[in-house]
Amino acid sequence: MKLGFSPLTAGLSYPKSFDLAAQLGLFLEITYDQHEMDPRLPGARELAEMGRAAGVGFTLHLPFVDWNIASLVPPMQRLSLERTQRAILFGAEIGAECGVLHTGLVPLRLPEAVAQAHRLLNSTLEKLELAIPVALENLGLFQTDLLETPAELLALLEAHPRYGFCLDVGHAQIQQGPSGPQTYQRLLGHRLIHLHLHDNHGHQDEHLPCGMGTVDWAWVREALGGFAGTATLEVTGGEAGVRQSVALLLGKNLD
Repeated sequence: MKLGFSPLTAGLSYPKSFDLAAQLGLFLEITYDQHEMDPRLPGARELAEMGRAAGVGFTLHLPFVDWNIASLVPPMQRLSLERTQRAILFGAEIGAECGVLHTGLVPLRLPEAVAQAHRLLNSTLEKLELAIPVALENLGLFQTDLLETPAELLALLEAHPRYGFCLDVGHAQIQQGPSGPQTYQRLLGHRLIHLHLHDNHGHQDEHLPCGMGTVDWAWVREALGGFAGTATLEVTGGEAGVRQSVALLLGKNLD
């Protein structure tokens, strides 16, 4: 397993993130929305060069802010598709090993609205050109999330074999309870290419450092024993939060 962390979630600048990643042998998960919002951040070419200089690789979180590829409003849906495609090309330029994609929202929970949102999501997944591997992430945190169950995400992945699965263990625990990560792993483990790792107490998306909540990290370590893909720490707490999480997952003191 290759392990990395999200600079945005950790609250670290790129210089500090590259230094920490190089020191610990981690990659960085870049948040594409952050680059759209802040023109001061490096472009794809500069970011790729920073990675080469530091010996640090990347994964990419595709857009999710003010974004909805299942939107019932055509201009919003088209813009979300365009942003996602640009982000995938950004990921290819920085050499990202994979991109993580959310599966859309439908605030209007009427049967026809939900059915139309599913049609739009499926259409978008068909249209996207995948210059990097893309993993669909489990959500189900809020009533507005289009997909509400592990079975729905399984059906979507079976209908779209080009895509992999990103298991977010924190989301799974909130949605399904303490055994949520195991449920997703059992149903979708054959499509697993990436993970998001962070902790919570089972009620809200806290993004705590690993070991600060109630996620079963012993099970996670066992499940990752033979995993050859990538896993990103989406943890708060700055450098200390990253170090604590790496130490718990790898079973060694990094101080």
